[in-house]
Amino acid sequence: MDGTGLREVTVVRDRTRVLRDVTLQAADGELVVVLGSSGSGKSTLLRAIAGLLPAERGSIYAAGQPSLLGVNAALMNELPGERNVMLGCLAMGMSPAEVRAKTPDIIEFSGINERGDFSSLPMKTYSSGMAARLRFAIAAAKKHDVLLIDEALATGDAKFRRRSEERVRELRAEAGTVFLVSHSESSIRSTCERSIWLESGIIRADGPTEDVLKEYESYMGK
Repeated sequence: MDGTGLREVTVVRDRTRVLRDVTLQAADGELVVVLGSSGSGKSTLLRAIAGLLPAERGSIYAAGQPSLLGVNAALMNELPGERNVMLGCLAMGMSPAEVRAKTPDIIEFSGINERGDFSSLPMKTYSSGMAARLRFAIAAAKKHDVLLIDEALATGDAKFRRRSEERVRELRAEAGTVFLVSHSESSIRSTCERSIWLESGIIRADGPTEDVLKEYESYMGK
């Protein structure tokens, strides 16, 4: 089947159904926004598409390798930041030559060296914000077939957020299919034609953004 999506997928965590018989499909080149209240299952949906959470039943298919931005780089606290960049890039399928070429730019983008040579220090010496920025920088260095973006992963000061937002726009233009969890209704309205409203693990609406937002805002009492 073309595109990326789910067919009657149920995901259970801690004996609770987080996703319930979810069915959706996105075409290559399509940007789909997922919205919903806190705990509605949005992040679980992305993690299921990425293959990080198993489905109890149903099927998940993808036109290429799904990548959950900022999470798929599993970094090691005992190793220096620069070494983690290399390992993270290799894990995403880059060649050693690509890794060597991209490493300086990744470190510069992350900003971890703005107050000293932290790239040569073990990750365990980093603040949580520094580690999150490095994960984002690693994941954002690669073009993705299916890109999954959770805005809850955004971190850092205003300067880094501006850089990361610009990079996300670039990745969205380059990727085959994009799923975006967003909490900014103004941004959704200005950039996304299709939205999915997920509530209590069930898709309540799927269609043109303005129509879905009106239903969601009515539900939320806005």
